Amino acid sequence: MSTYLNAKSNRIVELMDRSAEQRDADWLKEATQQAILLELATLPPYLCGLWSIDDTGGDERVPDALRVVVFDEMSHLGLACNLLTTIGGTPRLADETVVPTYPGPLPGGVRPGLTVTLGGLTKASLEMYAQIEEPDDPVVNAGVAAHTSIGAFYTAILDAFRAHPELIRGFRQLTRNMEHHGSGNSVVPLTTLGAVESAIGVIKEQGEGTSASPENPHPGERGELAHFYVFREIYHGRELVKVSDDPPRWAFEGPEIPMPRTLPMGIVPRGGWPREGPAAADAGTTELLDTFNHSYSAMLRLLEQAWQQDVPAQAKELLNNAVSRMFTLQEPAQSLMRRPLPDGSGQTYGPEFRYVAP
Repeated sequence: MSTYLNAKSNRIVELMDRSAEQRDADWLKEATQQAILLELATLPPYLCGLWSIDDTGGDERVPDALRVVVFDEMSHLGLACNLLTTIGGTPRLADETVVPTYPGPLPGGVRPGLTVTLGGLTKASLEMYAQIEEPDDPVVNAGVAAHTSIGAFYTAILDAFRAHPELIRGFRQLTRNMEHHGSGNSVVPLTTLGAVESAIGVIKEQGEGTSASPENPHPGERGELAHFYVFREIYHGRELVKVSDDPPRWAFEGPEIPMPRTLPMGIVPRGGWPREGPAAADAGTTELLDTFNHSYSAMLRLLEQAWQQDVPAQAKELLNNAVSRMFTLQEPAQSLMRRPLPDGSGQTYGPEFRYVAP
């Protein structure tokens, strides 16, 4: 296993330090693999927040907004895989050294100092989500990022594609129609520079917005915000609205957004929930934890195999199976979130998202 594939490496920082002349085919393969790991790393924390919502019949704005973010991130993962395979690379998604673990850093050294955790939806988790997605120059909470952002990394990838359009060969391109989740959400073949530019634009702008507006330019519904601003709205409990046209200015001064009632999932400790000792989970909880981890791992293997397939029909079947497997994860996750921790804190278990070999 190459060291650059390790989820805890600083490979993105190292890649960004390379000059434009050094950003060749090998650089692009490494960079797009790192992009895949970044997209994968965001899904578990966002899913834990979404699944912890226990507010049946309540205000649906927060769970609906989080569902949109999750589906966007799923399509970004698929597009990132197509970015790698179109230049002849092979995505790695199913290896314990590759799959991000929690608590831990974002892959590649992006946002150093940020520790990504798994827990329920809280003010603290919303702050963490926003830090993951923060643009270099947000239109509110303005400030220049001191370190590499996800958007800046994708800009570097796009520049490399523009410098080497001859590398785009259209190998093993998977497709999935997800237009019902937004105009830019389908996983599409990336066989031309124009298609690559569009895909990277979707990934960047759905997460960060643009320098001029917090709105998602590729929305499912009109007025949908980019992910960074969605998280800030929920955190502030107010909609982000435009309060001035000249100069353009936005503020969290719109209608109230109530925080939903949630299941009190605790923060998954390093190494996962204890299986031994006085704090060990009971047999039923351990079985649920293992069931979830095995299903999650099987999903990752299916995704990896899908992008290894040269026969389109077989690749599509593997992708469909992976998506189906993903939808089976919610039930054991929420069952865990209803099981109290043995420490008397009032908090509960939750999924670990740990990779286990078959």
